[in-house]
Amino acid sequence: MKRGVKLSDPSLLLLLAILGILAAGGFLLFRVLRTDPIVEALEKKQVINVLFILEGDGKPLGSYVLMYSPGNNRASAISIPGDVGKIIRSTDRVDRIDSAYNPKNNDEFISEVESLLDLGIDYSVVFEWEKLGKIVDLIEGVELFVPHALEIYGDVPILFPSGNMLLDGDKARQYIRFELAGEEPEQMSLRREQFFIGFLKSLGEKHGRFDNPQMASAFYPLFKTEMNRLARERFFEALSVLDISRVSIQPVAGNYREVSGQDLLIPHYDGTVIKDIVRQAQRSLSRESPGALVERVFTVEVLNGTGTTGLASRTADLIRGFRYDVVSTGNADRGDYEKTEVIDRTGLPEVLTVFADTINCKNIRYESRISGADEAPAVQNLDYKADFTLIIGKDFNGRVVTGN
Repeated sequence: MKRGVKLSDPSLLLLLAILGILAAGGFLLFRVLRTDPIVEALEKKQVINVLFILEGDGKPLGSYVLMYSPGNNRASAISIPGDVGKIIRSTDRVDRIDSAYNPKNNDEFISEVESLLDLGIDYSVVFEWEKLGKIVDLIEGVELFVPHALEIYGDVPILFPSGNMLLDGDKARQYIRFELAGEEPEQMSLRREQFFIGFLKSLGEKHGRFDNPQMASAFYPLFKTEMNRLARERFFEALSVLDISRVSIQPVAGNYREVSGQDLLIPHYDGTVIKDIVRQAQRSLSRESPGALVERVFTVEVLNGTGTTGLASRTADLIRGFRYDVVSTGNADRGDYEKTEVIDRTGLPEVLTVFADTINCKNIRYESRISGADEAPAVQNLDYKADFTLIIGKDFNGRVVTGN
């Protein structure tokens, strides 16, 4: 009779142990590759949504959602001021959105941002003000444009001359923290938005430096994120091929109102506008449109065809929020339009659909940019004013067309 192999045989036990380790490692790698949102999205070329937070004294100095499409290396960003007012679910009352922020666990804040934008956040990345200077020095500075010369007085006065400037770590920390006397919140937010874009640009350009293990060990501990090592490396690698200079950043817009003794920025139309802007940005990023068409900013003429004073101006502000260039506003040829109308001169059905959908308008008229096409040689139509003309009718409620 042949002798069988005993389970207690040391060589068999070693073999089983090795096979078990390989199986467990393979299963773990499979799960990481299958379940990590960033790795999976990069593989499938889906839009990735990452919340960046510049934190100071335990509160966001600036919060920015970057929506990145790996399919065409395009991105769009939303800026969220800390004084945006909304109903905070944990307290069930209207308060600043940054009141939900906890530096030790930002899950509640992320949840409030998701609710505000109606958008799922894949990950957050938190840069603390105290460590920001070290990061900026590691990426060899942040370049940005300073429109007016500034001087900050402190223990050591710092001068920011007008024009393009390369900020080192100390200057970067001061630039995002100082407040000018009488400065409006929007101006401060704009300055921080410009810094954020420049910061991302430098991170992408210098990403290759962190392939060095010594540099990586110095860089990655300086910020907080839920990304695992693989997702973190893949995401920052993606930033290196993104043309950050073409990334548009849209702030949450609204009107300031006093609520419970606080001046809060209440988003337009109870937050529906910013949600629509985000949805439109997501659709735009997902489309495989030709590069030149993607980067083009389309122009709009807004005409008031009703008797409501100021409606064209208010609608123009709404349209600008969707990243259109409103080149003119005024009154239509008459004031009794029953139905809102869009005149299209682009000849691009997909672009027209996106624009008309922003206000839910189905009444479309087409006008060629070229005149004389059926007769003598075609010439440029000198009456051409904009890609779209929006004539506001009585069926427009200030936000969308009703009764289509």
